[in-house]
Amino acid sequence: MNRTRIPILSVAAALGFLSSSPATAETVKIVGLGASTCARFNQETRENPALQRDYFAWAQGFMSGALIRAPQGVDEGLDLTPPSFPLQEQADFLRAFCAKNQDQDYMDAARALYHRLRGPKT
Repeated sequence: MNRTRIPILSVAAALGFLSSSPATAETVKIVGLGASTCARFNQETRENPALQRDYFAWAQGFMSGALIRAPQGVDEGLDLTPPSFPLQEQADFLRAFCAKNQDQDYMDAARALYHRLRGPKT
């Protein structure tokens, strides 16, 4: 499969965060809604539920960017919208993650969702 490679710093940072050790991840600068804490996500979406769509769109872009920048042979064929895990369930996953992990960032929720979509490694 021939995939186009797009050299975007934030996408590369996303991939680095998805696959790196915690020590390396600390040096990555993520921007946008995903840089918000889960506590902030919880508060903002309680006050304005429509914001969940914006946060979810950020998560989809984050995961798509990681998938685009993945090295050949890594996550090839990964479906970010599988029928077994529809978009509403993914949004619910992110919301539940942030409800349980208010001290983490929304980006951590997106990262957890990406790993969940990857499924268990064989």
